[in-house]
Amino acid sequence: MESTINAGDTAWVLIATALVTMMTPALGFFYGGMVRRKNILSTLNLSFITMGIIAIQWVLIGYTLAFGPSLGGLIGRLDFLGLKGIGLEPNADYSATIPALAFMAFQGTFAVITPALITGAFVERVSFKVYLLFALLWATLVYDPLAHTVWGVGGMLRELGALDFAGGTVVHIAAGFSALAFAFAIRPRRGYGRIPIEPHNIPLTVLGAGLLWVGWFGFNGGSALAANGLAAAAVVNTNTAAAAAATVWMLLAWRDNKPSVLGIVTGAVVGLVAVTPAAGFVTPLSALLIGAAAAPISYYCIQFIHSRRLDESLDVWACHGMAGAWGALATGLFATTGVNEAGFDGLFYGNPNQFVVQLIATVGAALFAFVATYLLAKALDALFGLSVSAQAEEVGLDISEHGERAYA
Repeated sequence: MESTINAGDTAWVLIATALVTMMTPALGFFYGGMVRRKNILSTLNLSFITMGIIAIQWVLIGYTLAFGPSLGGLIGRLDFLGLKGIGLEPNADYSATIPALAFMAFQGTFAVITPALITGAFVERVSFKVYLLFALLWATLVYDPLAHTVWGVGGMLRELGALDFAGGTVVHIAAGFSALAFAFAIRPRRGYGRIPIEPHNIPLTVLGAGLLWVGWFGFNGGSALAANGLAAAAVVNTNTAAAAAATVWMLLAWRDNKPSVLGIVTGAVVGLVAVTPAAGFVTPLSALLIGAAAAPISYYCIQFIHSRRLDESLDVWACHGMAGAWGALATGLFATTGVNEAGFDGLFYGNPNQFVVQLIATVGAALFAFVATYLLAKALDALFGLSVSAQAEEVGLDISEHGERAYA
């Protein structure tokens, strides 16, 4: 197939790149409103600095590890080290109608937000310098190989036929189960389970959730890599799943107590997570079901993790790991070639094998992310200590780690 640049496709992918870039600081606000006021700058910065260090890592080595020629289906070779050979012409293996640089930039935004998602597991107590090291090592040792196996030409899970339209496996399962592993490795916050630890600014979380919702149109719609009907389908599915999950979460919270605003916006994000792997493979009605079912899954997983007294601060495992796992499995149920000829039919369209493939990919990605992250975190803890001192935590990480105060 001859590769020629299409101006409309290129424009859409560049816009989508900007939208997904916005999602990382939006995530900072989403998380930042949920922490105590003495830790908001620290929490915002965990997302923001990830935009710096992982963007550099992606250009230097991350992109080639994820999308370089396959080495045994597990990782990319170093052919594209420092973006060597990645220029203005398309790479027909991945995107025949946009410049290879545009594809690289778009994929780089996914590499950035994924370690930022994990930060919700250890806010309010993590050592900043250790986080910097963790993020770089995690991106290189966990994200890049996983991205290659799922999306890279010759990647093991791609060859198996696993479907992941925009990162349910690569981003959300990886981040969610890594967050769980890190929570096991780091000590809980001081007073956790004994004193109330309340969100200090829920409006900031609502702002972050709203920006995430908008940015997700680039996350999922941009993954069509073209300005076409598939992009439109992904955008509609994205909005529908978020709407369904927000509404169902409201009803669940209302039944238990009152319809919490924090719960409603969390529900929207859970719906966005769940539809991510399926966005370009399912119909809008299927997306509605995927979002509606995601809400109770994450809602009750949050209650379960709290009952276990594990301080996984902002429920990343429940909202990203479990909703992402449901979305990946649901892709194996609801996918149809009527929406995307490049995909496969799922169980409900006469192909039970696709569900089996999705199950293998889901369990494999979750296990790999959990084990690798736990070992990495324990190694960093032994070498440097994952958390700040009790005194530094008491003062707050804004002052103790950054020498600044958010509010006068």
